[in-house]
Amino acid sequence: MGLQADNETGNGSHKSSMNPSIFRYNSPLVQVGLIGLVCFCCPGMFNALSGMGGGGQVDPTAVNNANTALYTTFAVFGILGGGIYNILGPHLTLFSGCSTYVLYAGSFLYYNHYHHQAFVIVAGAFLGAGAGLVWAAQGAIMTSYPPHDRKGTFISMFWSIFNMGGVIGGFIPFILNYHREEATSVNDGTYIGFMIFMSVGTILSLAILHPSRVVRDDESQCTNIKYSSVSVEIIEILKLFLNWKMLLIIPASWASNFFYSYQFNNVNGALFNLRTRGLNNVFYWGAQMIGSVFVGYIMDFSFKSRRKRGLVGIGVVGLLGTAIWGGGLAKQLEYSRQDMPKIKLDFKDGSDFAGPFVLYFSYGLLDAMFQSMVYWVIGALADDSEILSRYTGFYKGVQSAGGAVAWQVDAHKVPFLNQLTVNWVLTTISFPFLAVLIMLAVKDDNKAEQGTSKEVTIVPAILVASTYDANGGLSKIT
Repeated sequence: MGLQADNETGNGSHKSSMNPSIFRYNSPLVQVGLIGLVCFCCPGMFNALSGMGGGGQVDPTAVNNANTALYTTFAVFGILGGGIYNILGPHLTLFSGCSTYVLYAGSFLYYNHYHHQAFVIVAGAFLGAGAGLVWAAQGAIMTSYPPHDRKGTFISMFWSIFNMGGVIGGFIPFILNYHREEATSVNDGTYIGFMIFMSVGTILSLAILHPSRVVRDDESQCTNIKYSSVSVEIIEILKLFLNWKMLLIIPASWASNFFYSYQFNNVNGALFNLRTRGLNNVFYWGAQMIGSVFVGYIMDFSFKSRRKRGLVGIGVVGLLGTAIWGGGLAKQLEYSRQDMPKIKLDFKDGSDFAGPFVLYFSYGLLDAMFQSMVYWVIGALADDSEILSRYTGFYKGVQSAGGAVAWQVDAHKVPFLNQLTVNWVLTTISFPFLAVLIMLAVKDDNKAEQGTSKEVTIVPAILVASTYDANGGLSKIT
């Protein structure tokens, strides 16, 4: 069940039976597309639910407390997630993680009727654990499967598919609550719609192949490792806290989800009525698709030198980030927590609606550009699935710790202006650290870094190992 290579060939070669089509089932393109669809259904729908502000409720207290529990457990399981993925493999890791999204959406259906926070908070804690597993697996797949010189392209493809979930998810509350202009919370059908999509994603996660069976177009395997064990993963995860590369990523990791509570609750939730919040989310997550494609192009095609592409990407995101946060500051000076807008904006309000809408759209654009940039940097540090699962798990763990703090900052009624200032500062200070990391750690040649094959103590017998044929089909159980 852990990460293992083909025992039939002895050397992991698939040259004799490889299907040349890029659309073959065991190609990186198809597998990254599949993990994109899984995230479309689960994290994508979660993003749409969160993006409405207050989880679709008039009072954001319940969602703030639930998200604090969520990001607290996410911080732990994000860091552990890479090791768990290396032991369990994609099927158990993704299936168990995706199922927690269904529980979380169901808890808001319950809250809609009984207004008891306990279930929502507990469901949030479970989701944090599940999300840690999902994103560790996703990070390993997205950063290790592509060829080393096309990682930006694959990251943008994943990000576009994933954020289409937020786009479709935004239409759910918009359509189902279209005639409820004065409603304070979304109807039951909204949460049921989210649960259906999340259930589909949970089942779809079983279609993801074991990484040892994924073969690139040049016939190289995406990983050379045979299997991992609990003791090895504990040691390797602890080493991450002394790894200078990971220490340089901490500022960007902490900043990369910190702004969600401000943008969702205090921009979208504070300025717009219920149905318009759903429509805004369609464009917020749609903007992410545009931003990820833009950054992917810069990171892969702007210059011949990979190091130069990375530095240019950081510079572009930094300049746009400064402009967008500056626009946010101008709007924030018009209202505060003590002086909220008397009338919520509707999408039919013309010019009054246009300015705040463009701002919220721009926040979505910046989010995708920032995170795609960080994923590219992480992906440039190695090519092996085992290593990158730990790196991305560490990134998501620190990211979630920051998110847990941010949701409590909002729950404690910190002034909006203070929140915006902190978000702006956090994102800005992360750029020089990433630039240093690229200069010191990103190789500027065209040789992919190869993972090393190794054997470790076999995991407990309860973890069943599977052997697959060259096209990704299950051939026997050992």
